[in-house]
Amino acid sequence: MQYVDSWRTVAAATGAADRAAAEDGLRLAYRSAGLAEPERIVWVESPRAAVEAVEKLVDAGRSVRDEVRTRPWAQERRRMYDELGPAGWSALWSATGAQLWETTAALADRIRAGVVADLAKRPEDESDVRLVLLDAVLGQHDAAWLAAFDGRGDRLNGLAEVARNAGWWWPYERAVVISERPQALHRDEAGRLDRGDGPALAYADGFALYAWRGMPVPAEFLDELNALTPKRIREEENAELRRVMLEFYGYDRYLSESGAEPVHRDETGVLWRIALAGDEDVVMVEVVNSTPEPDGTHRVYWLRVPPGTRTARAGVAWTFGVGSEEYAPLQQT
Repeated sequence: MQYVDSWRTVAAATGAADRAAAEDGLRLAYRSAGLAEPERIVWVESPRAAVEAVEKLVDAGRSVRDEVRTRPWAQERRRMYDELGPAGWSALWSATGAQLWETTAALADRIRAGVVADLAKRPEDESDVRLVLLDAVLGQHDAAWLAAFDGRGDRLNGLAEVARNAGWWWPYERAVVISERPQALHRDEAGRLDRGDGPALAYADGFALYAWRGMPVPAEFLDELNALTPKRIREEENAELRRVMLEFYGYDRYLSESGAEPVHRDETGVLWRIALAGDEDVVMVEVVNSTPEPDGTHRVYWLRVPPGTRTARAGVAWTFGVGSEEYAPLQQT
């Protein structure tokens, strides 16, 4: 639908908020909920800074998130469900919000985890930080469900206006704390946080998340990726970080430089196995494209297959979703 792309852009927006427009939106959200407009609006640079600001609020009153966000959403969903019926509502959600849900929900979860990691210096502090995060309205990261209601009434216009122009916000009776959007966002083709030379998500105040193809990594971890050796990869005790190292270094390069031996060879390709301490084996099939490149060379592909694979044919067949006995290509490509 026409609204999905615009809300996808909202969810991924970076750069300075339009503060005037966002403030107009949150005031409208309060009025739409039957509440008096907030007396104070406190701007901060990131969700982490927002949690710190909320903890310092004085005389802000109780959280009004339920009135401002939860109830209007539930009532609009019920209205649309009654109007469209179960099948109609399911079709609407599939065509709109479902297109954005997975990536935006995952990003919001990562931000929450990052805030907790930064602010909860002691285990006993975690619950306090998480409680503050429960009061947040997600602004631009509420794009998935806002997409489903766009153009279908004006009840949620205030929430939508804040989302288009700012980040997360915390509504209380007499005060609102609202965050700027991130300055930078880097994702891979699957929508996962991904950057090999810096933060994948960064806010102006230094709050940042680091990731490689969706996998959270420490900031200092990225600094050593360009100096990796097979020995360093083998010595890494964290299995998940070791997988990141292997992906960055390249399985084929690792095999070549670590002196690995093939475990099986047939007409479909060569099966290689990398034994990793404390982790499942990495098993790869090396296949050669039978169609030559324009320069006459033949491109080599490396296909990762399940650890239990015993033959090259079984590995290639697995990539096609069939058993080795069923794999009989008419023409190898």
